[in-house]
Amino acid sequence: MTWIAVVSDYLLHPFYPQFFEARFGITDPRHVGYYFAAICFMIMISFPCWAQVSKKVAELHILVFTQMIAGLLALYCYQTDAYVNFWTASLIMILFKGSYLLVYPYILKIISEKEHGHTIGLLSVVVHLGSILGAIIGGLTVDFISVEYAFLIMAIGDFVLMGTSIYLLSNQQFDTNRIIVASGAEASSLTTKNYIIKIGLITLVLFFSDFLIRPFFSRYWESISISNSKFISGAIYAIPGFVALLALWANKRWGMSIKANAIILALLLGIAGLLLQGSSVPVLVIIGRIIYGWAIFQADVRFDMLLFQHSTPETYSTDYSKVHFFQNLGVLIASFSVGHVVDNHGLQIPFYVALSGVIVSLGTYCIFFSNDVKTGIKQLPKTRGV
Repeated sequence: MTWIAVVSDYLLHPFYPQFFEARFGITDPRHVGYYFAAICFMIMISFPCWAQVSKKVAELHILVFTQMIAGLLALYCYQTDAYVNFWTASLIMILFKGSYLLVYPYILKIISEKEHGHTIGLLSVVVHLGSILGAIIGGLTVDFISVEYAFLIMAIGDFVLMGTSIYLLSNQQFDTNRIIVASGAEASSLTTKNYIIKIGLITLVLFFSDFLIRPFFSRYWESISISNSKFISGAIYAIPGFVALLALWANKRWGMSIKANAIILALLLGIAGLLLQGSSVPVLVIIGRIIYGWAIFQADVRFDMLLFQHSTPETYSTDYSKVHFFQNLGVLIASFSVGHVVDNHGLQIPFYVALSGVIVSLGTYCIFFSNDVKTGIKQLPKTRGV
């Protein structure tokens, strides 16, 4: 379900400029930037709202309703030629579509705590590969059919999610009310709130840095390489997604740790990967993409594990929605600033701004979790795991 939702989400991400020009005759890039920011804002407010609703209504029941509405609105976006109507309908569609994010904490509620690490990693890979496949399908749709048909595909995806939810609810083979209560004493609400704020602030900067290097990466690669092939630039762009598959296998094979030294190592590798990507040397950029892909996957998974370790199954959805709000705020800030940064300082500078951001994330982590860092340093010779 997550994979279908992500594929549907990413169909038009690289092609909104073409969509606005083909459908409404709008070529001003600022309109695309404003629309991306509006989408990000709707997701920021959508997920926490549905997380609150999930306290009273089961997640799959919510999805039956929300995905039906999202699918109907996608069909409207497919056929409308009115610019204002499109903005209104598509943003309301995002509001309902965003409920699919409830699937993530829901899965963690119905599995044991020892399965969390692998499952979080698996879902992260699903998101990576879903975004790649979504962009590929979107590109084929733009090239060989017509750009507005992407919304027809979105509607199909929404209706599939609705149908899958109905199937799971109606099939007695599945216990959709199952919740595994974590062992041990439950953390106090104050302790959980402190962890949410700390992890939220760290990942806000981390997501800001990660998103900042994405929008203009293909143009950057084409400016430093001898090839202008869109396929090659797309393949280089997608390297972190494929590295995430390898990282998932490695974590499954050798296990993984969420101790401080493992998180610090992931962030240090991220810094090295960004330095290499900003070098403007094609071979070093490829090596940097590989290192960075490994690092950002390991960091993201570990911060999610850290959050759920200090949450309870009953509050997984609301706690994750709060951290997700911080992360999307980072993406929103990056969306507004990346065009200005590139316009004034060139295609290379986002890597160095992102590098500064990861350094800030690392420093903030060491301050917020100083006790864990000290313990990790003492145990460094004994540390095992990927």
